[in-house]
Amino acid sequence: MIIATPRVSLEQIGNLNKRFRQLNKNQETLSRQDLASIPALDNNPLRAQIINAFFDKRNLHQNETGTVKVIGFEEFLMVMSHFRPAAMHITEEEREKLRREKLRFLFNMHDTDSDGTITLEEYRRAVDELLSKAGTIGQETAKAIADAAMLEVASTTRGKMEPDEFYEGITFENFLQILKTFDIETRMHVRFLNMDTATMRCGK
Repeated sequence: MIIATPRVSLEQIGNLNKRFRQLNKNQETLSRQDLASIPALDNNPLRAQIINAFFDKRNLHQNETGTVKVIGFEEFLMVMSHFRPAAMHITEEEREKLRREKLRFLFNMHDTDSDGTITLEEYRRAVDELLSKAGTIGQETAKAIADAAMLEVASTTRGKMEPDEFYEGITFENFLQILKTFDIETRMHVRFLNMDTATMRCGK
């Protein structure tokens, strides 16, 4: 039985269930192919990461790494809950917990090998997808930007490093530190699902 929570109302659950059924042609489960068929995702530079996020065991509270082949509506709802804004009347402790969950979700999208660290190679790949595939700059320039950004992250999280010292990557705690002023409530949205933005967009 699915119960409404402060982040997802009964009306929103109904809307999401309708979209879930549209995507999987009224079947009981949703596959990667169902999400990949969404036209609005075709030109999204993070298409692969977005789709994978729905099947990542870390986002489904399974306390293990890896992915599943299909998800049911409850798992779909669990992932979608990350895109809801925090309720108005909650404690600061609860608000910070929700913020941490949202940032963990974003971290998982880029930690593609599930080792708890966003490596330089993973970071390069993300920057390349965001910049070069969007047709704005070349691949080598995207790589240089990624390398420079990783060095800046290193200086922020570890202090001064020697020129030949290797930076192993960004941990989740580093990620929290880097994005401590990031307004996640208004940045996470799911327009690609063609849902009512008043219902699904963060920062309503």
